[in-house]
Amino acid sequence: MSGRLRRRGDAGTQRAATLELFYDLVFVFAVTQVSHLLLGHLTWAGAGQAAIVLLAVWWSWNYTTWATNELNPETDPVRLLLIALMLGSLLMAIAVPQAFGERGLLFAVAYLAIQVGRHAFLTFVAADRGSVEREQAGRILVWFLLAGVFWIAGGLVEGGPRAGLWLLALALDYTAPRILFPLPGRPRLAAGSWRIATEHFTERFGLVVIAAIGETIILTGATTTGRDLDAGTVAAFISAFVGSAALWWLYFTSTRELSQRSLDGEAGRTGRARDIYTYGHVAIVAGIILVAVGDELVIAHPLDPLGRAQLIVVIAGPVLFLLAQLALHLRATRHLGCTRLVAIPACAALGLLGGSLPALLVEAALVTVLIAVALRDQVDRGTTHEVSGDKQDPGRDARRIAHDGQALVDTRSFVAPLSAR
Repeated sequence: MSGRLRRRGDAGTQRAATLELFYDLVFVFAVTQVSHLLLGHLTWAGAGQAAIVLLAVWWSWNYTTWATNELNPETDPVRLLLIALMLGSLLMAIAVPQAFGERGLLFAVAYLAIQVGRHAFLTFVAADRGSVEREQAGRILVWFLLAGVFWIAGGLVEGGPRAGLWLLALALDYTAPRILFPLPGRPRLAAGSWRIATEHFTERFGLVVIAAIGETIILTGATTTGRDLDAGTVAAFISAFVGSAALWWLYFTSTRELSQRSLDGEAGRTGRARDIYTYGHVAIVAGIILVAVGDELVIAHPLDPLGRAQLIVVIAGPVLFLLAQLALHLRATRHLGCTRLVAIPACAALGLLGGSLPALLVEAALVTVLIAVALRDQVDRGTTHEVSGDKQDPGRDARRIAHDGQALVDTRSFVAPLSAR
C-alpha cells in the first residue's frame, strides 16, 4: 500500500492533479478572509494579527504541497486525505475573521488537525517501517505536536497572551525546517534525503501565486460593483487591474523561471527549495494581499488623500512584493538586481510624498514603477539572449548571463555565500 501511494520514478514530469487545484480554492477563500481581517483593522495590532493568521494558513498549504510532491494524488487514500485537509482548511478559513476573538480555539484546533493529521498519514500509512520517509514524516509530526501545545494554549486564552503563544508556536513551526527537525537520541537527517518532483513542485507554487493575484481581481471587482462608475472610480479600477497584471508579469516572466532553474542542480537542492519556496513565497503572497487591500482602499475613495494607515498599506504592497523578488533572486543567484534596488526606494518615497495627493495618483505612480521594472526586465532579457548567441567569447558570456535576466550587481565580494543546506 505505501509504495502505491507514492509518486513513481517519472514523478519529475507529473503535473498538478485536479484535486490539488480544487484544494487551492480553499486557499483563495482563506486569503480573502485575511484581506478582510486587515481591512477591518488598519492598525499595527491588526496588521500583526493578519500576519499571524497568514503565516499559519501558508504553513498548512505549504506542507500539503510538500506532501503531495511525494504522494500520488490519483490514488483513493491520498484523495480522501486531501478532501479531509480541505475541510480542515475551510474551518480554519471560516475562523480567520474572529481568530483573535471568539473563534480562536476553532482556528488553532483546525490548524493543528491539518498538520498532525497529514503527517500521521505520511508516517503510518504512506511510509514503510524503517524507511527514511517514515523517519522524516515522524520527526515533522513530533515537531507539530510540540508546537501544537502553544497553538491550543493560545486558543484557550484571550488578548495579548494569545498572540504571544501563537507567535511562539509559529517560531517552532518555521524554525524546524531550517534545523532539519532534530530529535534527542536520533541521528541528524540529511537535507538531500527529501526528494523533489521539480515540475510538479514549481507548478504548485506558481498556481498559488495565481490564486493570490486572483484574489486581487475579486476584491477589485467586488468593490467597483458597489460604487457609482464615475471617472475617478473607473480610473482607479483600471489602475488596480493594470497593477495586478504587472504583478503577474513580474512573477511569471522572471521569478518563477528563475526559481525553477535554481532546482536544476542536485547539490543543495532541498535547501534552495526550502528557502525560495517554503519561506520566500510567503512574502510574495503577503505582498499581493497588501496590494489587494490597497486597491480596495483606493477604489473606495479615489480622489481623496489617503490617511496614514491607508497610505502605509497602499505603499507596502508593491514594496514587499519587490523586496521578496529581490531576496529570491539573491538566494537563487547570489546577485542583486539593480532595477529592484532602485524601484523599492522609489515606491517608499511615495509614502513620504503622497499624504496630500489623491489616492488615485499615488496608486498610478506605484503601478508606473511596477511597469517600469517589468519593461526593464524585458530589455535585459533580450540583451541576455543576444549575449548567449555570441559564441566568440564564452568567458564574457558566462560573466554577463545571469539567471534572472536583468541587470545585476555582483555581491559576492560583500555578501557571504548563502548555505545550500
